[in-house]
Amino acid sequence: MKSFWCERAWLPDGIASRVLVRVEHGVISAVSSVDTIPLGVERLYGLVFPGFANAHSHAFHRALRGRTHADGGTFWTWRDRMYAVAERLTPDSYLRLARAAYAEMAVAGVTAVGEFHYLHHGGNEMAEALRQAALDAGIRLTLLDACYLAGGIGQPVRGVQERFSDETGDRWLDRVAELRGDANTKIGAAIHSVRAVPRETLSLVAGAFPDRPLHVHLSEQPAENEACLAAYGLTPTELLAEAGALTPRTTAVHGTHLSTKDIGLLGSTRTGVCFCPTTEADLADGIGPARELVEAGSPLSLGSDQHAVIDPLLEARALEHNERLRTGERGRFTPAELVAALTNHASIGRPEAGRLEVGAPADLVAVRVNSIRTAGTAPEQIVLAATASDVSVVVVGGKVVARDGVHEQLGDVARLLLEAIP
Repeated sequence: MKSFWCERAWLPDGIASRVLVRVEHGVISAVSSVDTIPLGVERLYGLVFPGFANAHSHAFHRALRGRTHADGGTFWTWRDRMYAVAERLTPDSYLRLARAAYAEMAVAGVTAVGEFHYLHHGGNEMAEALRQAALDAGIRLTLLDACYLAGGIGQPVRGVQERFSDETGDRWLDRVAELRGDANTKIGAAIHSVRAVPRETLSLVAGAFPDRPLHVHLSEQPAENEACLAAYGLTPTELLAEAGALTPRTTAVHGTHLSTKDIGLLGSTRTGVCFCPTTEADLADGIGPARELVEAGSPLSLGSDQHAVIDPLLEARALEHNERLRTGERGRFTPAELVAALTNHASIGRPEAGRLEVGAPADLVAVRVNSIRTAGTAPEQIVLAATASDVSVVVVGGKVVARDGVHEQLGDVARLLLEAIP
């Protein structure tokens, strides 16, 4: 048995002081308040949160940070640069890059990541590289294997896109069926987008693995909506609804450009929506209707997507800030709602995680309350002040994986990144 004493802890019913968390076999076995600190326990100062969930990641995009801004451009010109990185990756180089990206997540408080994976390169070697990278970084992985069959609606794959494609839905299904989960890795599925999966194949992917999470890029760009309406007379959301792809196990990523009907379809089916605010800002995607989605019934999660920034606390704060910019109103989300999105592990098929309570995985993130950013902040509002730099200790399954920005097993993450980025 291992125990952690928390100066303050974000518990399901509110913040409590002097909390003792006992751990057995990587799972929380007891949570109690104590007046004195028992001998031999790990002390976690500041405010301790449940582990953060990064619900949407493309690990290889980390190689693009700070390299795509010189001449402006659009989402589509950015995509060309992304393709250039994808084209030159091998399983070995991808292992190094993903390991470094996941280590950066670990020191920022991420304890589980949903990897939206479409770098298939003709098999599952790249998926195995991701599995090993997460294991080395000490975080849990949900591998969301994406079906990618078209280069656009009615268009064949071209160039590097051929490395993403399985050619047919049945071949995608056969390949994904070969993937096996383990104690650290869950296997899920993904529809890359309505651009990349033809209408006649959507239902196959949606129904292929009914007990696993299903993710899909949705309405990130107006051009996607326009092409879908022109081809099918339906919005992307309506097309997914027709295919039976909108369910409580589904997470739509971005959901930036939605109609009122789209919002209603997503909410009424309890389809989750993952916002990636720093990526959506970096790519000039726009600001999605987050509050309206919640009120319609869609749970929210957060992702770092292309990793222009890996800072879960910043993503959570940006969710509220974007709502303020969009509506001219403050307090669109309470701090508790932001933390709920920050710790939404159910979106990546791990509903048991994301809470400091008996039976949950022993994933803890200690955040300093006395840094230059957080000094004087009310504890319940720390999510609106802290950044990843304030994360002091990260625990996954009862094991410390990062301390003061340094990975316990891999060491200096900046060095790893410098060695891995091509």
